Amino acid sequence: MNNFAIIVAGGSGSRMKSEFPKQFLLIGGRPVLMRTLEAFRNYSATIGLVLVLPESQFDFWGTLCEEHDFSLDYQLVAGGQTRFHSVQNGLRSIQSEEGFVAIHDGVRPFVSSQIIASSFQKAAEAGTAVTCVALKDSARLVRADGTNEAVNRSDYRLVQTPQTFRLDWMRKAFDTVAQPHFTDCASVLEASKYPIHLIEGSYENIKITTPEDLLWAEAFLTK
Repeated sequence: MNNFAIIVAGGSGSRMKSEFPKQFLLIGGRPVLMRTLEAFRNYSATIGLVLVLPESQFDFWGTLCEEHDFSLDYQLVAGGQTRFHSVQNGLRSIQSEEGFVAIHDGVRPFVSSQIIASSFQKAAEAGTAVTCVALKDSARLVRADGTNEAVNRSDYRLVQTPQTFRLDWMRKAFDTVAQPHFTDCASVLEASKYPIHLIEGSYENIKITTPEDLLWAEAFLTK
């Protein structure tokens, strides 16, 4: 079966307090997005890579690729109005009728080959594979009226990417209109009544969105 990965990178620098989109910021001297793409290429030389970027960022990305001598093989696709629409555009660029597709955040550069492999393996067995980790801290439920109560943290998981699915299931699930409760690809598949199966992620598989995340990223690189 054919394996694909859609890397979605449509973020801005607002929470990062940067004039540059977060996917272009440097860690260890290289843009975050390049490290993310390399993680998937290091996992497999044959996986079909699709990079979804806002079309307005194409030229800047091309300049960065020249500056960093980045020549990885991938397909560049224009993003949509929301993440949902960007994933739709990425799916439409895949010509294969069968296979599996992993959706991954462009700003999660530390995903391991082991997690990617586990994701595809679980998707091949069960149709879906959503990466997650257990909560470390205590958690409380806060209601609309301001009241709150403790909850059992073992009942909850923090969701990461990759989220990997059968390609035909993805196409059927995304053949709809965006909804407010579509917070990730798993929620889209769930709305179409597909079962969601979880796999173990890693606390190092961070999503770089705030300045302190950059500090963690540099620490991971030196480690």
